[in-house]
Amino acid sequence: KYRGDQPSPKIDIGYRVDSESEETVFFVRDNGMGIDKSQHEKVFDLFYTGDRSGKGTGAGLAIVKRIVEVHGGRVWIESEKGTGCTVCFTLPVV
Repeated sequence: KYRGDQPSPKIDIGYRVDSESEETVFFVRDNGMGIDKSQHEKVFDLFYTGDRSGKGTGAGLAIVKRIVEVHGGRVWIESEKGTGCTVCFTLPVV
């Protein structure tokens, strides 16, 4: 829904091992319009929609954050405006 002018939307789902923390980082990456760094924390606020002209409810990432944190993980955004967006999260090994 936030693909901007991207004629060929693409979504990648995967994981990588962080070389410093040795954590497994899961991610969902798109090639859409991206999110400005100043908005990275705000996008996890319930009902926050930024400047998105009425699309979306602002609940999705808030729900993701709650689920990940309830399970002992952390979640964050890697993105810059115009470069797509990657939502990353970790979960503890049980």
